Amino acid sequence: MQDTGSSRNSDNPSRKVVDVAAGESHTLLLTGDGSVYSWGRGMFGRLGLGSQKDEFFPVKVNFENPSGSGDCVKIVGIAAGAYHSLALADCFHFYKLIDFILLFTNISILDYFMDGQLGISEEDSHDSLAPCLLSKFLEVQPPDSSTGLSEAEDRASLKMCTVKAGGMMSLAIDNRGTLWIWGNIPEENKEGGLSLVSSFIPRPVWDFHGRAVVKVSCGNEHVVALVSATESHKGEDLLCYSWGYNSHGQLGLGDRQSRLRPEVVKILDEDSPLTIYEVACGAFHTALLTHKKERGDTLESMCWTFGLGENGQLGHGTTQSALFPTPVKVLPQNAYFISVDCGLFHTSVVSSTGGVWSWGMEKGLGLCPDASRGETVSGDALSPLLISCTPHQSIFPDPVKVVCGAAHTVVIVQKGYKVWSWGRGRSGVLGNGKEIDSYTPTIVLWPPMTEDFKEEDSKSSDEQDNAAEKKLEVITETDEKLSSALNEVKLLQTKLSTMEKYASILHGSIFGKPFDEHDIPVSMWDSGSMNVAKEWDDMLEAADDRKLVRMEMFYRDMLAGVKDKLMKRKIKEIIKECLQSSKVNILLLRALLSFFKNKNGQVPLR
Repeated sequence: MQDTGSSRNSDNPSRKVVDVAAGESHTLLLTGDGSVYSWGRGMFGRLGLGSQKDEFFPVKVNFENPSGSGDCVKIVGIAAGAYHSLALADCFHFYKLIDFILLFTNISILDYFMDGQLGISEEDSHDSLAPCLLSKFLEVQPPDSSTGLSEAEDRASLKMCTVKAGGMMSLAIDNRGTLWIWGNIPEENKEGGLSLVSSFIPRPVWDFHGRAVVKVSCGNEHVVALVSATESHKGEDLLCYSWGYNSHGQLGLGDRQSRLRPEVVKILDEDSPLTIYEVACGAFHTALLTHKKERGDTLESMCWTFGLGENGQLGHGTTQSALFPTPVKVLPQNAYFISVDCGLFHTSVVSSTGGVWSWGMEKGLGLCPDASRGETVSGDALSPLLISCTPHQSIFPDPVKVVCGAAHTVVIVQKGYKVWSWGRGRSGVLGNGKEIDSYTPTIVLWPPMTEDFKEEDSKSSDEQDNAAEKKLEVITETDEKLSSALNEVKLLQTKLSTMEKYASILHGSIFGKPFDEHDIPVSMWDSGSMNVAKEWDDMLEAADDRKLVRMEMFYRDMLAGVKDKLMKRKIKEIIKECLQSSKVNILLLRALLSFFKNKNGQVPLR
């Protein structure tokens, strides 16, 4: 079935999703025109919509232009931590979606979110729940003072190109390949050991000075970066560095010792025939994607995981943790994975052909059981499970990216024009208008309903809610009709397959070869009916001697079988008649004996 919606929107950048990010219970989308949409749990303002209200559908986030001109701000990058969000504007300023209100008096909430991941100090905080500019980033000293430029010129030339977030940490990579980090970051404590220290001022990671950090990811307590092996990045020379806490082996360094400074993961160093091109971190585990440095005619890749494995999030078929990067062997060997991501306790990958695999907690969905609700685990997936797009379609067409939240997964498909999600549904995190968990992919209401129905901003919230309900009803009804039609087609296909098998068996028994469509008479193709006697004569006339001999043998065997069956049935009938006659005679004799006994008072002699 052709997707008219995808073709209708193919030239509209405002409806094409180019990036996606997922936090603990919220999701962000970035569109081709630089707009950001968010939905899910709104507590602490992580959605950037000016309130703490949960959103069940994608809602557009508004960004104020820092110049005060009123012009729209174009966003070029997004990131989601556990409870906070980041957006990178085309002017390379950071926006943070405020995730707490200063007026809160609950100390535990303030302590929990005052880890600096927003890049603002407690003194600079205010009660806004909308995106705010990260001004502290503009005050830091550029790490490279060898450019020959003045301090002001050097700072002005500093531009951010990538943002990432995870747990209570935030990261960025600038145009010189320098990694910046702030929030709850690993630092040296007074005893010379490692501690997570709250820092609201972005700090450069000096260990890679002179080389380029290309990609980075972070978990709750660790960071993993892909860094160029030399000063000039050539694309195939990336090394994997990791640092932070290592209690579960999530650094992939072969032990459980934490690292204050970045250290290379030696299994995949410059001597390896493989090169790393993607990295993702869960709470306490890590995933990497590699391919051969010398690629052949076909693109093939491999997924490696290490760290905590007690819920199967490593995909190794066990609940054991891994201290070194270990390949996920159950995944297909000939697939090329374009995206990988980790949730708290689950992992997902998507291939270039649309195959999506997940593994880890609660059947690979990451659905953490809620003790307060009395829920129990139905079984963790210790090995990758193939996630089907629909009951009748296993692959996701034209995939773009897959991301994992704490307990939900989102995949962008059809070149960015359709969004699917599954997993935990509370607070509307799946974007389908419901709060129920979904073990199978469900369609996110994209593009937003206000755009589809061309609603005006002046309409009341009740009118918008009614429009949303109507659209959801239409979508649900259409999905039900499509599902019913697909079930009927599947039933017909099953019947057709059974009939073809039956015809093939009969044809093979008679003619000694499998049934083929060329064996169907021309008259059947042309008119849908045929003269059996005529077709039989024509077939005998066209048959060679060997075929006729085989048919004669088949006929004799069948005739002998029929005669044998008839003979056996005749014998059974004769025996039955004899048994019935004997029974009658015995009964008659007993009756006569009884008669004489009653009449004479004694039984007559034989």
